[in-house]
Amino acid sequence: MGVDTDGGAAVTVVVATRDRAPELRRSLARHAAGHAAGEGHAPVIVADNASRDDTAEVAEAAGARVLRLPRNLGAAARTVAAEHATTRFVAFADDDSWWAPGSLDRAVEILDAHPRTALLAARVLVGDEQRPEPVSELMARSPLGRPDGLPGPAVLGFLACSVIVRRDAFLDAGGFSRVLHFGGEEELLALDLAAAGWGLAYVPELVVHHHPSTAGRDPSARRRREVRNRVLTAWLRRPLPVVGRAAVSALTTRDGRAGLADAARALPGLVGARRPVPPAVEAARARLTRY
Repeated sequence: MGVDTDGGAAVTVVVATRDRAPELRRSLARHAAGHAAGEGHAPVIVADNASRDDTAEVAEAAGARVLRLPRNLGAAARTVAAEHATTRFVAFADDDSWWAPGSLDRAVEILDAHPRTALLAARVLVGDEQRPEPVSELMARSPLGRPDGLPGPAVLGFLACSVIVRRDAFLDAGGFSRVLHFGGEEELLALDLAAAGWGLAYVPELVVHHHPSTAGRDPSARRRREVRNRVLTAWLRRPLPVVGRAAVSALTTRDGRAGLADAARALPGLVGARRPVPPAVEAARARLTRY
């Protein structure tokens, strides 16, 4: 259930945000719905990445605990929030997403029944029309199968706004990297959890609603960051030939070349951070894409 036997909550909802007060006004009130009726409410922690608007005030007015970060940590703000959580599980949401009624309670039940699973990825429905998110459809067809002990198809990637994790496993793996900031930050965490022996599974009975905001979006900058982070993740955890293939692939577009240049600037500070994953994890990762 979503409440532990001692009456305390079993899961905390964590939202990392920056300058998104209008989105939070809509989404924060919906987080309690992640529990079934009568099952209590999950505490909500909002990690405010040094917003310049009234994001923090909106979050506080909605009853969330607010961490006012002095600078923009990107996705690593989720890690800071998880460190402040006191529950066994942490469910991530974006400022424009929320968990469907009953999903958090069900997720806790599933994790309790599968003690070697550290992360559950929910099915994501987009917009008022509830379109299936393409990433969810890819996870449903995961070529990694369903190993014993997992409650669904095994995955090595996910959308950060739609996962629930064991807090201790998440923190032991390092959480979300400060180096990657935002944009494709999920893969490094997935690889580190798998390397530590944890299972990650897609469970479509869990549902997250996502209403993507277009405010302040720069698609080109997003593509550039994703290429940067893809190359850096390859450098940090994968064989050197994979790093080379990722770099060559980046050269095919202008945004890719810019992202590769960004990665090259970051690499000198990451020479000592390279730690390739075990062969079994690399073999699983290699089955997912062309490099």
